[in-house]
Amino acid sequence: MITKRIIPCLDVRDGKVVKGVNFEGVRDVDNPVKLAEMYNEMGADELVFYDITATNEGRELFTDIVEKVANEVFIPLTVGGGINTLLDFDRVLKAGADKVSVNSGAIKNPELIRAAALKYGNQCVVLSVDVKRVDGVFKVFLNGGRKETDLEAIEWIKQGCSLGAGEIVVNSIDTDGVKGGFDLELLEAVGNVVDVPVIASGGAGKMEDFKVLFEKLPKIDAGLAASIFHFGEVKIPDLKRYLKEQGIEIRI
Repeated sequence: MITKRIIPCLDVRDGKVVKGVNFEGVRDVDNPVKLAEMYNEMGADELVFYDITATNEGRELFTDIVEKVANEVFIPLTVGGGINTLLDFDRVLKAGADKVSVNSGAIKNPELIRAAALKYGNQCVVLSVDVKRVDGVFKVFLNGGRKETDLEAIEWIKQGCSLGAGEIVVNSIDTDGVKGGFDLELLEAVGNVVDVPVIASGGAGKMEDFKVLFEKLPKIDAGLAASIFHFGEVKIPDLKRYLKEQGIEIRI
């Protein structure tokens, strides 16, 4: 059985880690380097870093902060935000990232996924998808959840995998920050159509939410969360011990 992963997420704006609800009402949390160091020591399996306003502001990702974060962690680091070209992939990987997360840039130019996978390997290319229900349909959103597209999420994810994405992060806007549990309906639909690792994002509020995720959807490889880890509501070592006790394969 594949070991499940617990992944904290740093959403960074203006050099500070921030958090909101349903992608809105964003507020400052802490320094990203300080948090990264803490999660590394706590035993997080990986770390995700998003420069959440790079695309909306039409600028490149802040690689100086990425370099500082990369220097503090000895676990895989995924970085995203404002990734639109192979040069962006190159800059981020050289700054210390192990994987690059592409979202809006791939929607505007799907061939970016194929080109990056060919140059850097599928394992380096993470397709992050922001999804919200619109009239009962899973729709893809751009620019940090600000702009609806015509894309149906499940079909877009299938296309992304066929182009070479080696991992999928599914961000549910409907459950983001609500702390009522992961979006199981959406995640099940994704898990049924892909055979690459899938990371669930949005909705974790307590340790039991991870248990439900991994027990009900064994195809999901990892649970990603932000605020419950940032504010100490759930501590990663406690969560891992709890999941281990529940019979879920996890690295302690």
